[in-house]
Amino acid sequence: MNTEKLHILLADDDKDDRFLFQEALSELPLATELKTVHDGEQLMAYLMDNAQNLPDVLFLDLNMPRKTGFECLSEIKITDELMQLPVIMFSTSYPRDMNYEQDMIKMLYKIGATDYIRKPANFAELKEVIHNSLLKIEELIKTK
Repeated sequence: MNTEKLHILLADDDKDDRFLFQEALSELPLATELKTVHDGEQLMAYLMDNAQNLPDVLFLDLNMPRKTGFECLSEIKITDELMQLPVIMFSTSYPRDMNYEQDMIKMLYKIGATDYIRKPANFAELKEVIHNSLLKIEELIKTK
């Protein structure tokens, strides 16, 4: 296990979700540093201001005010300075309509998402999905 901290950026407009994400991270056996932004416009401004020092991974909420996760992902993947940033889409969507959700996930991957996570209902599952995603990101970093 490397001793480098994994630099994580979370873009989520829900204060409770940001808090739970931070709590889950703090309980994982990984060295991490978390920064948060609470809407798509703030996210894009942060990324452009820090284009020379991007986080290792961005967890991006799909449904945010001012600029959606879809819009942000599209913008990130067409911007030269940002396109290599791994983006994990993080959504509260529910499988009411599995076809719609599957089509949406396919579209996100086509645009360039690294992974897609449906926000789980309980804390233990949240920790597990975040941990699994971060292990994938660590592997990605090692292969660079």
